[in-house]
Amino acid sequence: MTPHEVEVSWQDLRQIVREWAGSAAELDEVTPLAGGAINTTLRLHTKGEQKAVLKITPHRVDRAYADEQHQLQLLREVGIPVPEIYRCKIGSLENPFSYLLMEFVEGIDLGAAKVRCGAEEFDQIQQHLAELVLLMHERRSPHYMRVTAAEPKHYENWPQCYRDVFDPIWRDLEKSPAIPVKARKTMAKIHDRLDRLLLHDDCPRLVHWDIWATNVLARPDADGRWRVAALLDPNCKYAHAEAEIAYLELFHTATPAFMKAYQQQHRLPPEYHQMRRQIYQLYSLLNHLHLFGQEYLKAYLAMLERVGTIV
Repeated sequence: MTPHEVEVSWQDLRQIVREWAGSAAELDEVTPLAGGAINTTLRLHTKGEQKAVLKITPHRVDRAYADEQHQLQLLREVGIPVPEIYRCKIGSLENPFSYLLMEFVEGIDLGAAKVRCGAEEFDQIQQHLAELVLLMHERRSPHYMRVTAAEPKHYENWPQCYRDVFDPIWRDLEKSPAIPVKARKTMAKIHDRLDRLLLHDDCPRLVHWDIWATNVLARPDADGRWRVAALLDPNCKYAHAEAEIAYLELFHTATPAFMKAYQQQHRLPPEYHQMRRQIYQLYSLLNHLHLFGQEYLKAYLAMLERVGTIV
């Protein structure tokens, strides 16, 4: 990798490493990792065999890193395995680099683990993942809200919070020629009826909000038992826990072993299976259509047709 490919010079990276590992630390290797559209994600390796992950946004003041640091600290406090934060810096006009430097966690993502593990070993990962999600969902709040470093907006009811999360996404797509007119009308009706469709009797619970295969790292423990090593890249909220489970099911992150373990402590009601799961999955597909384009259009329209027949 050459520095210009990520718009960050070797000198800048060396300075970040020395602020973390000491003035004598020497940067030896930089490896790109899967990251977002705005930031660059790198693995840094020093000549002293120290490793870290750097998420950096060149030439931009990016306060989202403060939110991510806050969320990772909250998840760690709850008992969820997440990377330790070494340093968080929000850029300025004088030094326009925002970054989050954190622990490099050894492990492979859930997709790779499924290929490498036997069926029983993969069930162990799924059961452990269910334990962690249950642990996270046990953390409650008086209000629905995003989890941010600054004081977030509070919502007294879940449909209001959910609509606020997805309103900007729907407004961007509601006049898109890529979506057939009839489909847009159906989506508009669903969006207008969220107050009724998402009514439930549960409380606000802490959710990760983006648990899919790439954000789950796994490895064998000292006894050879496969476990979740870390959950990555949270987008935490205090939300309806069912929305998280629907997301896990939509992208096949959760298997029957997960669902059995989860429901031993948190039984999902009939209304989830009959209606709310499909609505949550519809909005997740809407978001993916917004982020990633036409590859999600077919799945979105198919889910929209399903939801249209039950609401």
